[in-house]
Amino acid sequence: MQKKVAAIHDISGVGKCSLTVALPVLSALKVQCCPFPTAVLSNQVGYLEYSFLDLTDEMSRYTKVWDKMGFVFDSIYTGFLGSKQQVDIVSNFIEKHSDSFVVVDPVMGDNGEMYSCFDEDMRIELKKLVCHSHLTTPNLTEACYLAGEDYSKLDYTDEEIVKIAHEVSELGPEKVVITGIVRDGNVLNFAYDRIKDEIFFTYSKYNNRSYSGTGDIFASILCGMLTNDYDFKVAVNTANEFIYKTITYTSKFNTDRNEGVMFENFLRDLTSLDHSKK
Repeated sequence: MQKKVAAIHDISGVGKCSLTVALPVLSALKVQCCPFPTAVLSNQVGYLEYSFLDLTDEMSRYTKVWDKMGFVFDSIYTGFLGSKQQVDIVSNFIEKHSDSFVVVDPVMGDNGEMYSCFDEDMRIELKKLVCHSHLTTPNLTEACYLAGEDYSKLDYTDEEIVKIAHEVSELGPEKVVITGIVRDGNVLNFAYDRIKDEIFFTYSKYNNRSYSGTGDIFASILCGMLTNDYDFKVAVNTANEFIYKTITYTSKFNTDRNEGVMFENFLRDLTSLDHSKK
């Protein structure tokens, strides 16, 4: 039977991120993506202007209908959440679906700074949400915050990153992937599996180009593959290779970084995965 993922994200008309990447990526991985929208935007917020429709009130009605219908989800996958009320709705939803595998991408900040739209109370609420997860995918800034370390520092050693990952895992998630660490001309992703007591890094060349939504694609691949019982290390390596290919290809064109990467050209890599590596 095909597995289902409740994907709790916003959706933007222009700018490939959140639900506009989660839907095709999860579908390519042969998982049914069940959108749970938190907001509708004309285009993602990296652009100078955008329209924004807050769906917080509808989220409560959404969950009531899903609960009444008795829908069951193999995984729950959360991304950007815009308010404490949204975090509360999602937390309650996760608690009602206690058998689901929970992936939390704790979107709070990047490059040593927290996003200005979040105050300390909101960041505390997102930290609590991570406690409900089985897998969390923070960048280094977010991981440092979750671990209570100095998130403005960018030059952590491997040993310090291992310590941070352990501290994040102690909040609840058995698997932690710290994404997008730039060092010595490479982009690193650090992964920790508490159950297997396993740590590993993935590496790819850094071409000094960054695009909106790559973190969402990375987390979506992990969510889809782990929902379909792939090995954790295989999933992380697959996500890393996919992002590297899409960035390398997109960088050949003079496109606005806010549009995201041309991942559509590479979805065949996901649909044709070797299932023997599960």
